[in-house]
Amino acid sequence: MLAVRDLNAWYGSSHVLQGVSLDVARGEIVCLIGRNGAGKTTILKSIMGLIGKTKGSIVFEDNELIGRPVHVRFGLGLGYVPEERRIVPGLTVRENLRLGLVASPNKAKEAELIDRTATTFPRLAERLDQMAMTMSGGEQQMLAIARAMMSDPKIIMLDEPSEGIMPVLVDEMFELFHAMKKQGTTLLLVEQNVELALGIADRAYVVDQGTIAHEGKAADLLADASIQERYCAV
Repeated sequence: MLAVRDLNAWYGSSHVLQGVSLDVARGEIVCLIGRNGAGKTTILKSIMGLIGKTKGSIVFEDNELIGRPVHVRFGLGLGYVPEERRIVPGLTVRENLRLGLVASPNKAKEAELIDRTATTFPRLAERLDQMAMTMSGGEQQMLAIARAMMSDPKIIMLDEPSEGIMPVLVDEMFELFHAMKKQGTTLLLVEQNVELALGIADRAYVVDQGTIAHEGKAADLLADASIQERYCAV
């Protein structure tokens, strides 16, 4: 579904990604792990088109994405949930969900998509008319994910979904990721909770100083204590 080849990215004159290559197959959960500042978030932003200067190849379902604007990538079926969540203050849960359809070809199915999303996220179903910013951090993260799902994306990229969330909600969220996979959604996940991420992923890539240091089955990387100690400490 997604093939990244020799991806380079810059912030100004800083060469952050240096020849990253990775693959995501349809229906997989793939995670990117590594120390803070390794380049994991930059990989997601580059795929989504949020980095000003990139070089290499990003092919999504036979479509080359390099040089294409964000809205085109979104229209092709890419969903993205940034670490900051970006819940809009002053809007209800329902209104935040509707924002996920602003540039989507699925706007005519708004009611159907809200109903489906509410079924997937029971906590949100109870709060559709509540002001979004009055919810807990974990509930806001679920709202950010649900908003990304409103456009019915083929792949969702999630950046640090467990950051700052109570453990009970983290467990609930990762159970949700399993459910999303069963429904056919492909996930590319950046996560600092290495044990949790590798526990649900099919495959994983270890990012180190803007390169891919290791790759393999998630279960194999989870069993390799030396990789976790060397690359995955905060």
